[in-house]
Amino acid sequence: MSTSQETPISRRLKTVKHIIIVCSGKGGVGKSSVSTQLALSLHALSPGPRVGILDVDLTGPSIPRMLGLDGHGVHQSSDGWVPVYADAQEDGEPRLACMSVGFLLKKKSDSVIWRGPKKNAMIRQFLSDVRWGELDYLVIDTPPGTSDEHLSLLEHLAPVHSKLSAIIVTTPQAVALLDAIKCLSFTRTVKLPVLGLIENMSGYVCPCCGEISNIFSTKGGEEMARREGLTFLGALPVDTELVTLLDAAESGSAGGPDEAIDVKAYDILKRYQATSSAKLFGSIADRVVAGIAHVEQVSAV
Repeated sequence: MSTSQETPISRRLKTVKHIIIVCSGKGGVGKSSVSTQLALSLHALSPGPRVGILDVDLTGPSIPRMLGLDGHGVHQSSDGWVPVYADAQEDGEPRLACMSVGFLLKKKSDSVIWRGPKKNAMIRQFLSDVRWGELDYLVIDTPPGTSDEHLSLLEHLAPVHSKLSAIIVTTPQAVALLDAIKCLSFTRTVKLPVLGLIENMSGYVCPCCGEISNIFSTKGGEEMARREGLTFLGALPVDTELVTLLDAAESGSAGGPDEAIDVKAYDILKRYQATSSAKLFGSIADRVVAGIAHVEQVSAV
């Protein structure tokens, strides 16, 4: 699916080094929370990489809420849309950019009722019109399954196919794993390199004693990765501390001045790094970076 033809999208993404597409075979596996944590964990790496997160789950945009940015406005410049920065309050130049259709809704409760062509146009506009600037990593949160949005995304990104890779998110249950296999089949069909698989909701961490209890079956994702020759990036238990943090992000960002929302978002960014999930995801982010380096080596041969 690669091509050398230059397009408005390839020109816009010329300064983006790596594009990571986060996908899942079905909904309800926590893909958007994984995308958010991936962006936050990459942002926390040394020596301070520049990270973007693009939410193309057009009918269920969750990223603004999870980053505490709900209600923030998007500004137009002569060079395109300016992304919203989750770390705008940080000293120095901001390094965590975000764009979502959620920023464009009049009310966050408004539904997005679009047919395929309009979804396709919105994805094209996000890729060609957002002023990402120089990024080390662009994380793309996709909707569940393998639908119009995925096909549009891969079609528009064809000129920069060499920069693409994917992460598959699943939960331990058999029904989720069956759908994850379909997602893997899609990536192989479109020749999209897979960095690995993350098993989300793998147990429950007791907030009192820290003991992990297996709510669902266990190690299904790890076994699937072994069977399919994938890298198992890690298992993430349900973390009540993380859930509380994200719930606080939702309740505290119902609109208001952009500066007040920026303060809230930066507070969430700092508090996330103190959670047990951040410590677990730090090692996953390291494996993702190593996987990208391996994909580059293989592509260069």
